[in-house]
Amino acid sequence: MFKYERIAEDIQNKIQKGEYLADEKLPQEMELCRQYDASRITIREALDLLVYRGLITRRRGAGTYVKAIIGEGADSDGFAKSQQFGGFSRDMRGRKVESEVHQFSLLQAPKDVAEKLQVEETAFVCYICRTRIVDGKPYVVEYTYMPTDFITGITAEVVENSIYEYIEHKLKLKIKSAHRAARADMPTKEEREWLAIGEETMPVFEVEQTAYLDDGRIFEYSKSRHRADCFVLRTVSVR
Repeated sequence: MFKYERIAEDIQNKIQKGEYLADEKLPQEMELCRQYDASRITIREALDLLVYRGLITRRRGAGTYVKAIIGEGADSDGFAKSQQFGGFSRDMRGRKVESEVHQFSLLQAPKDVAEKLQVEETAFVCYICRTRIVDGKPYVVEYTYMPTDFITGITAEVVENSIYEYIEHKLKLKIKSAHRAARADMPTKEEREWLAIGEETMPVFEVEQTAYLDDGRIFEYSKSRHRADCFVLRTVSVR
């Protein structure tokens, strides 16, 4: 791997961990030269690679910025990134949000979950399955996994309300960013019941999410399965 590729990988990792936010201006080229002990030509090659991957954009006379959305074909696991990230309860502020908890337990991390959370396969994680209900109507079924070494003290009462509020206000941890991928799928029999889907042909929209704290630690891996008639995907694309 050439030096410019290593630099590009490092900047990409910082973007994916939320160290550089969507629409945030990257350091000037000379500052990056100092940070990476590299020539200006090498830094430009690294930035060119990130532009090609769809992660950053150059704005004439203004500098280089992180793209608000990582689009299709980008070499970045297809994750969408947005600054509007505060959890379901915050998104639905002003409305009555309730949770019907189907499972709340401590279990050994499945292999795929361990990889997403970057924990050992022998590690135990907190698993939560719940339906979120808004103004009396079921909106989404959430399947959530959280590490137990620093996300501690979660109780049934917390799970019935806002977990993110507990993390920020009680644990004093700062939630920074989330990487998401959305896809359409057919609901399971249980999901049709939980979401009150009468039509067998109605799909759900699944949002797979990996969420980060401000120090780069992954605190959540989840899949949210939304009723199709309650799901709206809003994005901002920058060319």
